[in-house]
Amino acid sequence: MSSSSTARARARAELTQEIVDIARGQLATSGAAGLSLRAVAREMGMVSSALYRYFPSRDDLLTRLIIDGYDAVGEAVERSDAAVDPEDVAGRLVAVCHAVRTWALAHPHEYALLHGSPVPGYSAPQDTVGPAVRDTVVLGRIIGDAWASGRLVLPDGDLPAGSPLADDLDVVREMMPGVPAAVVVRAVALWATLYGMVSFEVFGTLDNVVRERDALFDHTVRGLVAWIGLRADGRGDGVGGAA
Repeated sequence: MSSSSTARARARAELTQEIVDIARGQLATSGAAGLSLRAVAREMGMVSSALYRYFPSRDDLLTRLIIDGYDAVGEAVERSDAAVDPEDVAGRLVAVCHAVRTWALAHPHEYALLHGSPVPGYSAPQDTVGPAVRDTVVLGRIIGDAWASGRLVLPDGDLPAGSPLADDLDVVREMMPGVPAAVVVRAVALWATLYGMVSFEVFGTLDNVVRERDALFDHTVRGLVAWIGLRADGRGDGVGGAA
């Protein structure tokens, strides 16, 4: 690639990032439904038609913001997992749950874009799926590691024959192969509860209800880790997949 082509590519990347940054700021003032290419162009001092060379529509810009948001959460979760001793599966699980909350509280408007009310008229394309499951992949890896190493007890036995959940949740099972159905179900419930707790805090549901939110969240997460079959020291109360 020639130096002039490289310079043009760099300039395009920089301008694209500026558009994204301004659009991200609009989330705080107008919300996702109010995002407007025309308003972004006005703030940049450009004609709106010039922006269409970078983002053909508002939905394309929304998709970029959504992918960036999911990637940011995924990266935060991956970093938190990597920072804990791999053998301490309970500690890893606690750490990644805290990472989700920390990111959400620092980026409430981006969190709302990902987990708030759907944007009218917008349908997320397939491009968002990979970034959206980065954090879930980490959860599956931790649960899979815990089961394979014998650090996770099978809670209350596996699901009974004929349970409607016994053959469900195929997508989640792919993230934790070999893990019994009962554990997979609890993992889904843990992840849903995590995001429910975070959403209650980000969207103000806990305002004037709970003052010690750090303590509430940590207590809840550690309780979920124990409920899923792990003790605080990272060992199960019984024998898992290593038996």
